Amino acid sequence: MAENVIHASAIVEDGAKLGTGVKLGPYCIVGRDVTLGDGVELVSHVVVAGTTAIGANTRIFPFASIGHQPQDLKFKGEPCSLTVGAHCIIREGVTMNPGTEGGGSVTTVGDGCAFLANSHVGHDCRVGNNVIFSNNVMLAGHCTVGDYAIIGGGAAVIQFARVGAHAFVGGMSGLENDLIPYGMALGNRAYLSGLNIVGLQRRGFSRTDIHGLRRAYRLLFAAEGTLMERLEDVQAEFSGQPIVDEIIAFIREGGKRSLCTPSSGTDA
Repeated sequence: MAENVIHASAIVEDGAKLGTGVKLGPYCIVGRDVTLGDGVELVSHVVVAGTTAIGANTRIFPFASIGHQPQDLKFKGEPCSLTVGAHCIIREGVTMNPGTEGGGSVTTVGDGCAFLANSHVGHDCRVGNNVIFSNNVMLAGHCTVGDYAIIGGGAAVIQFARVGAHAFVGGMSGLENDLIPYGMALGNRAYLSGLNIVGLQRRGFSRTDIHGLRRAYRLLFAAEGTLMERLEDVQAEFSGQPIVDEIIAFIREGGKRSLCTPSSGTDA
């Protein structure tokens, strides 16, 4: 087993649990209720606090604040936690907050994610696997971000919003409404600008899948009828196509929540 390497200036409070092969650089602080998985590295000046678990082989860079009290004025010190998955990269100045009683008391981040400098994960958020936050992304409380979603630099996502799997939010965008899986949102306030075709191609989706998704998208956001009427039409025509079914399920699960929609036209 690999030995832990802990710099003389690092502080590990009594009660903290460290796996094997953990590296703690200068001036890091690990709180008493923290669990660090095997191979976790805190480069320097990192503080991990609260009831926080960091998955194996995650690297955290200087001045990140992970697990401190949530930024919610209703928080009264109730038990809460933050869980970060394995093989994540958390760059300089990133902040991640635990949950609150009003949101289930848990914030979760999946495996293989990258959070670039000064990005923020708010309280009670659910972030999936292989998600990328570019610099200065602001994710408010109670948000959900699906697997492989990418949020561009300086973008802000309003509280309780949902970002679907494989979606893309452009840099400097302000997302006020739910973004469908595979969708691309741009602007302030953000509108649905089409499908994340580049992302689909990079992840190996077939031409047939992409073509079918384009057709479903155009029907779903056509001018005729209500959204729910068009949703029924899409379900009838494309039932059994997994990526279309995923969009249908996402919209239905949102209930009466507002969707991010095109500003004009239906080009995908």
